[in-house]
Amino acid sequence: MNYNRFGQEVDGGADGAPGSMSIDEKMDLITRNLAEVCKTEIMHNVLTKEKRDLKIYWGTATTGRPHVAYFVAMSKIADFLRAGCEVTILFADIHGYLDNMKSTFELLKYRTEYYKNVITAALLSIGVSIEKLKFTTGSSYQLTPEFTLDILKLCTLCSEHDAKRAGAEVVKQTSSAPLSGLLYPIYQWLDEEYLGVDAQFGGVDQRKIFMSAEKYLPKIGYKQRAHLMNPMVPGLTGEKMSSSEIDSKIDLIDDAAAVKRKIKKVFCEPGNVEKNPLLAFVKQVCLLVRPQFVLLVGKECTPKPYTEYGPIEADFAAEKIHPADLKQSVIAVLNELLDPIRERFSQPDMVELTKLAYPPEDKKKRGGGGGAPAEKAAPAAASKPASTAAAGAVSTEMDVSRLDIRVGKIVSVEMHPNADSMYVEKIDVGEPEPRVVVSGLVGKVEKAALENRSVLVLCNLKPANLRSIKSHAMLLAASDADGKVECLDPPAGAAVGERITVEGFAGAPDAQIKPGSSKKVGVWETVQKELLVEGGVAKYKGVPFMTSKGPVTTATLTAATIK
Repeated sequence: MNYNRFGQEVDGGADGAPGSMSIDEKMDLITRNLAEVCKTEIMHNVLTKEKRDLKIYWGTATTGRPHVAYFVAMSKIADFLRAGCEVTILFADIHGYLDNMKSTFELLKYRTEYYKNVITAALLSIGVSIEKLKFTTGSSYQLTPEFTLDILKLCTLCSEHDAKRAGAEVVKQTSSAPLSGLLYPIYQWLDEEYLGVDAQFGGVDQRKIFMSAEKYLPKIGYKQRAHLMNPMVPGLTGEKMSSSEIDSKIDLIDDAAAVKRKIKKVFCEPGNVEKNPLLAFVKQVCLLVRPQFVLLVGKECTPKPYTEYGPIEADFAAEKIHPADLKQSVIAVLNELLDPIRERFSQPDMVELTKLAYPPEDKKKRGGGGGAPAEKAAPAAASKPASTAAAGAVSTEMDVSRLDIRVGKIVSVEMHPNADSMYVEKIDVGEPEPRVVVSGLVGKVEKAALENRSVLVLCNLKPANLRSIKSHAMLLAASDADGKVECLDPPAGAAVGERITVEGFAGAPDAQIKPGSSKKVGVWETVQKELLVEGGVAKYKGVPFMTSKGPVTTATLTAATIK
């Protein structure tokens, strides 16, 4: 039987069913492309003496948003399934809390659900059937009396030194680390027993946890397991790609603009193949989940396919591949992989789940105990309009995160009774009643063009009386050098009341922004200077205004200021 690197049968093979594989073929499929395999004999004995398929689990702590390096694990899980293995994916919610409180108890259920949906979407995007997968959570068994008693047994046997050393590559290390970090590896050892598996699969950064499991589980009467380790994908900043390190990764639901921006910033020295995260990504992701890597050459993007990594590295080392071509090619592959995931997460239920799992408050500094008060209230705050977010969670920086800019829909438009240059609009911004907004667009935008259209509205500007009518928000528009004015256009399908986001500027908005004065420049006046339309897209400091359905644009203006 012949298989390609994806576990797919090629010409000359048998039917490809696990039952038709020999034991050696199964072992080859299970262990290929791994950085290290420990206790191979355990897996071999299961297949030869017990005459059954292997049971393997892969766990992921539900902390930061999963990133594109997860495709490495996904492709390996596909191998396990094709070899007939019973595969369990563990959403390690308790581990997410133990690791220096990377997730509060209040967020665990939302993040676990987020992980399940995004990982399922990632598997489907590379053609992996999920019918034979099992999903479980750590909290489903790690809070039982039996598991707790085993934890206590291991705590009496394991030294502080061994526990700290076991988690050194995985658990966040600080100068005054909490005791929870010492429990982290011990919980992971017991996962092998309570999930009833023959082998655990993870990154090579888990090696110390795996080796200590082999040492300590037999001390309380449990058998050793085999361990399968993937190579680590370097992050964009040089270290490993981590869900908890924003600058190191590309999220599975990052939009195309974010992918392009992040890849463009990656250091990629001509001829340097030693410290090149893009080449590592091609080797460890692109050529594992696709039959070939297509290099797009020059501005014309002339395709040049590669089916093996060796020639790519050789050509780059010889400077036959330009870094710009490598970057645009990786961007193309990433967008192809991420498009199905983005589509799933553009649905209203997934948009809401994302807000609950990763509210703006979660990125702020925590206090002690179970999380700061603002974090405990985060799920509730996330379901309300952005203007009701806790004031204590807002940024002190003069940036766009302090603005509450939302998608709105104009319900009605009337002439201002006391000013010929002003309209009075009623705009739905996702609240029980529309807001009254006064705008100076008469003579610039036709009244008919405003009626029943979607717009962008700044909702946390202090209300102001404009010719005896109080305006409760600001309708944002773009104006070019010739004086042409257009309202900003949210993409079709963007929900009324959805807050605009700008990558890299996360945070809850101010409850209210006061206008500046002659003595002090205000938040709005500072931020407004950086609000521009570039190439027909609304941006802040060059970064697009984004909704769950895509970027905010203008109808015809390609270069303009926003105010």
